[in-house]
Amino acid sequence: KIHTQATPRIGGLAVFLGLLTGWVLASGQARVILGLTLLAAMPAFTFGVLEDFTKRVSVRTRLLATLFSGVLAWYLTGVAMQNTGLDVLDSLLQVVPLAVVFTAFAVSGVTNAINIIDGYNGLAAGAVAIMLAAIGLIALQVDDAPLASVCFLTATCALGFGIVNWPLGKLFLGDGGAYLLGFVLAWMSVLLPMRHVEINAWATLLVCAYPVLEVAFSVRRRHTRVGRSPGQPDKMHLHHLLHRRIVRHVFPNTDSTLQNSLASPLGWLCAAIPALMAVVFAQNTLLLALAFGAVTLVYAAVYTRLTQFRWCFGSATLHPRTTAVLK
Repeated sequence: KIHTQATPRIGGLAVFLGLLTGWVLASGQARVILGLTLLAAMPAFTFGVLEDFTKRVSVRTRLLATLFSGVLAWYLTGVAMQNTGLDVLDSLLQVVPLAVVFTAFAVSGVTNAINIIDGYNGLAAGAVAIMLAAIGLIALQVDDAPLASVCFLTATCALGFGIVNWPLGKLFLGDGGAYLLGFVLAWMSVLLPMRHVEINAWATLLVCAYPVLEVAFSVRRRHTRVGRSPGQPDKMHLHHLLHRRIVRHVFPNTDSTLQNSLASPLGWLCAAIPALMAVVFAQNTLLLALAFGAVTLVYAAVYTRLTQFRWCFGSATLHPRTTAVLK
């Protein structure tokens, strides 16, 4: 909405064609993984593209589409998340229907989280590239070259789109692209711990900490502040605050489009720090859990600082009067 010129929202189609080309050229297990992932992603991607073209697809419909993609991924592969690193939960997830439901919600959550952070030029594409690269590096640690190849290929496609999108915003990712990249990220986050017992979900959860915390905090904030549906948009995301509080003050005389783009590197940093910790601590569950807790506290402290001008997180952070501070 910062843009003053009409901009195509079909970047997702370009990313899809890039991934499809990669599938055609791939071989062996990498080709199988990528092909099934793209097939499972089709419901989420299709409804996202329809929203880009029509602006008439409801939030609920798109949410159901991402849930269905998660179920379809299980149906096509027989894989559901059962290696969370929590023994009690893992015992429950041995019941297949529970595991499928849990997987569908987890996949849908990450997929929608990428759409939520798709607020500034290059932010979502760059963050996804960073997180997929981290998952690929962890896969290489356990000698899973096919999974790593799919991660690196998708990251490359995201960066290819990013060349056109950042910093001048000549092409937008759109809901279709955000859902496509989000689903691939989510499904790679499921496949990695399920293919290697020495890696559990704490590793991929930490990799995806930035978008996961963003969507969790947004749901809580919207419910607390205005008592409305979590699906209703607002301008209180972390990237909005970084743009308003930091970028516009550091670069006050810069063109608005460039101000938009300069907010993205701060978001990339938010994605890179937990992703790097996940790569370093990939096989140490305790350190992964502690790192995720630390990232959560830092996120809350930074958010509080940007909204309340203090570092101590409290209920006031989610109070409706916060909006007045930001004007």
